[in-house]
Amino acid sequence: MKTLREYIKEAKKKGVAIGHFNISNIEALHGIYNAAKKLNLPIIIGVSEGEEEFIGRNEVAALISTIRRNDNYPIFLNADHHYTFESVKAALDAGYDAAIIDAVTLPLQENIALTKKCVDYAKELNQKEGRDILIEAELGFIGQSSKLLDAIPEGVSEATMTTPEDAKYFVEQTGINLIAPSVGNIHGMVKGGNPKLNINRIKEISSTCGVPLVLHGGSGITDGDFKDAITSGISIVHINTEIRVAYKEALKKYLLEFPNEIAPYKILKPAVLAIEQVVEARLKLFNRL
Repeated sequence: MKTLREYIKEAKKKGVAIGHFNISNIEALHGIYNAAKKLNLPIIIGVSEGEEEFIGRNEVAALISTIRRNDNYPIFLNADHHYTFESVKAALDAGYDAAIIDAVTLPLQENIALTKKCVDYAKELNQKEGRDILIEAELGFIGQSSKLLDAIPEGVSEATMTTPEDAKYFVEQTGINLIAPSVGNIHGMVKGGNPKLNINRIKEISSTCGVPLVLHGGSGITDGDFKDAITSGISIVHINTEIRVAYKEALKKYLLEFPNEIAPYKILKPAVLAIEQVVEARLKLFNRL
């Protein structure tokens, strides 16, 4: 089977993007995996520090690696938004395929030092264990929560967008494999509608920085912006809030209709299907299907 690095390279060549979807329970995993299998597309499963704590670091690593081995399917696991070297190291030691070190709130040189430490450790594991771990970092500020928002998060503005020059410098100084820029995207979904992406900025960063680009905060972005962003250089798209909303609404609807039901496999089945439908639609869009 090809590595995640190879699938990302292939996606960039085709002008499509790999979907990255977060989970914090096995029901979400079922919904995402069902959609990916239906379309026969590679998939990245993400777990943030909070999600990882709930589902279990070692448990989710074992689960994803077992699915990949038994089904011979390109499903990969990413440590999404980990904030310390220790948390990144623990995820990589558990067998994760990739990790995002998020140090955007630190001064630039501290961000670079911490990111490079994670990159160096991944290289060490790659050499020692024959793996191909990827390290990603975020540059520029896009907020920090996967929630329904009343307004654009404080601190997010055109002034905090990533510049091509900064992206190039950051990649050169850290050696990261992937970069997640701020290009008008935000974490979470604004109830009144998310801002438009700066497509020209995506093109400029993509042509300058030398590594694939990852679009965080995909929930709430318009289909047109997604298409333009992907053709302009985005190779991976993160979706989380949309999944959470679909899960919650389907679960709430079922419980209201069947208040006496107590079997979890019945209660949660509509939530799994709701996630599957969201993921399938997004994967079709990202892959021009």
